[in-house]
Amino acid sequence: MVTAEVSFFSGRDGARLAYRELGRGRPLVLLHGLTGDGTLWLSHGQAEAFAARGHRVVLPDFRGHGRSAKPHDAAAYPLDVLADDGLALVEHLGLDDYDLGGYSLGARIVVRMLVRGATPGRAVVAGQGLRQVMGFGGGAGALLRRVFAGAGTFEPGSPEHRTEQWLRSREEDPVALLHVLDSIAATPAEPLGLVRVPTLVAVGSEDERADSADELATALAHGRRAVLPGNHATAVTTPEFVTAVADFLAGQQQP
Repeated sequence: MVTAEVSFFSGRDGARLAYRELGRGRPLVLLHGLTGDGTLWLSHGQAEAFAARGHRVVLPDFRGHGRSAKPHDAAAYPLDVLADDGLALVEHLGLDDYDLGGYSLGARIVVRMLVRGATPGRAVVAGQGLRQVMGFGGGAGALLRRVFAGAGTFEPGSPEHRTEQWLRSREEDPVALLHVLDSIAATPAEPLGLVRVPTLVAVGSEDERADSADELATALAHGRRAVLPGNHATAVTTPEFVTAVADFLAGQQQP
């Protein structure tokens, strides 16, 4: 895995937040999913591939994740704070001509940044659908709440037990993650139609969000769709993901 040096910036409330950079050229800010960090984009080579195509790839760690601050005070996680942090990063780096993308939770935060006025040249919303953006459906957040509430009680081999073991292996902070979940803001359908940024909605063909992703692409004023092989866990790791995103950012039409 390619490594990238960790740098820090301050959130609007002064929180110490981490990010990495790779490559030179047009900035591309990529947001990771829940319980991950910016190395999501390094571990399967996506960031390196985008850098090779002429991008300065910026990989923040969300508040409560990775190398960023993980305060236990609920007051440090007001509603929509992850979007606040994303906008603060854009301001910190002085970006006025850039692209923006995210996967899973990161995609929801991209949507929040767009409806709150972020103006990237192009945006990628991957691994999410309209229902999730609007705050419906269980998803990873519901599973995490069950795991944290019942830690140590799950049947070996169950999804909850596997998730609990995985979280322990990564030394995730359950208090911080629960606060993150409570901070996530829903987006009604109406503001999506006002977003003028060309947006690619990409999702795995076996992802349970696939049908709702069609609805999200339709709701966006300039949305288009890309179907990738794989499910929610694997689609982002495929070569097809890199190709679809790179072609879109280069202004090429999707099939």
